[in-house]
Amino acid sequence: MEDAASRPDTNYALGSVLNHVLLHQTVIGLEAKKQFEKAGDYPDMIFAPCGGGSNFGGAAFPFFADKAAGKNVRLVAVEPASCPTLTRGHYAYDFGDTAKLTPMMLMYTLGHDFMPPGIHAGGLRYHGDSALVSQLYHEKLLEAVSVHQLATFKAGVTFARAEGIIPAPESNHAIAACIDEALRCKESGEPKTLFFNLSGHGHFDMAAYDSYFSGKLEDFAYPEEAIRAALERLPKVG
Repeated sequence: MEDAASRPDTNYALGSVLNHVLLHQTVIGLEAKKQFEKAGDYPDMIFAPCGGGSNFGGAAFPFFADKAAGKNVRLVAVEPASCPTLTRGHYAYDFGDTAKLTPMMLMYTLGHDFMPPGIHAGGLRYHGDSALVSQLYHEKLLEAVSVHQLATFKAGVTFARAEGIIPAPESNHAIAACIDEALRCKESGEPKTLFFNLSGHGHFDMAAYDSYFSGKLEDFAYPEEAIRAALERLPKVG
């Protein structure tokens, strides 16, 4: 980024929110589809953490092709309650970065100068979502839920104790939403195949888990007045 800012012959390519990044990441969902074929099953619901959108798009987009062809599958983007881009953001043209170096994109946004709180799911602290994810959400072709930080770490601990894998804080969001749905199915008796994207391990996040166990982590719901103030500073288009 320093080179891009200081050299006229160098540019910075933004990741996560740009559509080509999501399409590159669909190798995840394509592989998952093959795995389901081998298992003789198919997901009723897909959960993936969503910050800029590459994680969610990578897992869900190959299944969206089936949904568009009539397959009954629900795609659920899971975001932090402290950075509620899809669930509380505004669908508008905005910059992809705080410095306003990227082209403007039509996306769900909290405003390019949104200052995220210091939650441990660093990869999900982003003001806007991919144009593709945003359009599909705007057209009600996918769903979005927000989860509080403490609930995500509780889910991550549950998963670690059951599976022996310590998930990253970002992944914990999808795990939490998936567990919630599994519990609803347990109560209703409805059988469902639930697929969530375990996007990474938490081996470099042990300090965050230590804070959780010592009671130092807090939930943070982003104030509505702060969201309104940031949206007022959106670029004026048209």
